[in-house]
Amino acid sequence: MRPVLMGDVTAAARALLGVRAGARAPLARRLIAEAQLADRHRAHTGRAHPLHGNGSLMAAATARHLPPEPPLADAAYLHCLIAVIEALALRAEAHGARARRRRAGGCEG
Repeated sequence: MRPVLMGDVTAAARALLGVRAGARAPLARRLIAEAQLADRHRAHTGRAHPLHGNGSLMAAATARHLPPEPPLADAAYLHCLIAVIEALALRAEAHGARARRRRAGGCEG
């Protein structure tokens, strides 16, 4: 996945607004997975993925309907931002664990 900027986070959070609260965390993880898939496709073919874009989280998010960005006083939007940031933190932790295993001579899983 391409480097994540704040615009990526807000776009992904806006994509989550359209789903019920219990589906937000899984959708956040799915958007990240779609961005990773698209980035691999872009690296391999030199072209954007036909469904998920150029490998950025924003491109994966904008493949869905995005409502206008609400103000930060909107509790639902804040929860969506939290879901995206938590999914990114889980990805970063997993990436760090894989890197530590590689340095230690273990298998990547």
